[in-house]
Amino acid sequence: MANSSNRKMTREEAGRLGGEATAKKHSREFYQEIGKKGGKATSKNHSREFYQEIGQKGGEATSRNHNREFYQEIGRKGGKK
Repeated sequence: MANSSNRKMTREEAGRLGGEATAKKHSREFYQEIGKKGGKATSKNHSREFYQEIGQKGGEATSRNHNREFYQEIGRKGGKK
C-alpha cells in the first residue's frame, strides 16, 4: 500500500481500495441487479454453444481440482433440498 514516502499505489492496491469503497456505497440488491443485467446482456451476445463450451471447461477444471469426497458432499447437500 502507498506509504508516507510517496510510493505509487499498485493497480492491485487501487483496485482493492476502489472495490471496498464501492461495496460500502451499494447494497446487496444493487449487486444482484447489475448481475442480472450483465447476464441478460451476455445471453443476447452469445450462443448456446458458447455456454456449452464454458460449462464444459468449468466442469473439467472442477474435476481436476476436487476429489471424490467433494462430489459426495455436494451430492448430499443437493439431496437435502
